[in-house]
Amino acid sequence: MRMKRLQMLASIALIGVLGGCATLGVGQDVERMRAAQGRGDAFTRALTDEYRALMAFEADEMYDWKDADYYARRGLRAAAGEVFLPQKILERRLPAEYVGELTSARSDLVGLLFAGARDKVPGPSARAQAMFECWMEQQEENFQPEHIKRCRDGFHAALAEMKAAMAPKPVVKAAPAPAPAPTPAPAPVAAVPVRFIVYFGFDSSQLTPASITAIEDAIAAARKMGGGVEFSVTGHADRAGPADYNEALSIRRATAVSDALIARGVASNKVGVAGRGEAEPAVLTPDGVREPANRRVEIILLR
Repeated sequence: MRMKRLQMLASIALIGVLGGCATLGVGQDVERMRAAQGRGDAFTRALTDEYRALMAFEADEMYDWKDADYYARRGLRAAAGEVFLPQKILERRLPAEYVGELTSARSDLVGLLFAGARDKVPGPSARAQAMFECWMEQQEENFQPEHIKRCRDGFHAALAEMKAAMAPKPVVKAAPAPAPAPTPAPAPVAAVPVRFIVYFGFDSSQLTPASITAIEDAIAAARKMGGGVEFSVTGHADRAGPADYNEALSIRRATAVSDALIARGVASNKVGVAGRGEAEPAVLTPDGVREPANRRVEIILLR
């Protein structure tokens, strides 16, 4: 906290002239954002308010004009009714040990946004997007643990609301009737991110011909989606062997897939890599059991 407040010393000379910011170009977006009224749908209006709160905190409490200006620009886009994705991982200089966690968090968030959470729960969706960017900003600075925790916890709380709202509802069987009722048409399924699975042999991170086919299918699908597609690459392992070994193995598998994507023309800054070890099995098994379906890498295409 004390280190960031030292920015006050560099900002004191600016505080007295912020009233004349139209002349000097300092804080213009901040002042415009203070008075901005959100337009568009419920999501963009909620997102406007979330960015305004982050901007006010950075400007009025932390005297961090750079980040206040960043949130002001994001808020003005939302106030104009524009829908845009959360900030990309590579746009921040993040400590390496947090890249995997943040990459996985962004993949979860973007997947729910694409699946329709913006429309179904606009408030939690807007808060999750803003808190993710707050978490990124604070993690980049990496010297205020309480601020990092506040943003990360806020993100996960909002994400949990999104997941609960988007979870399939249990089917309640109707009581028997004298005559059979017509079967209702199934509800339309919300769009989900495009997903490909690459499988591996036991205790192996070597790509097979089937693996290469799945990778090339993912690249072909991304080309059909047009520009701006990102590849979220997450490795997994089964529960045979120690957990720490399986985590390292899952990262090696994800890296092998990432290298194959890049070798086939995908830009490296479009590929995010994470390893989940044995923590998220496709098939639940007891510890120590070999399960081919869990030895995998999931490729998710994100726009």
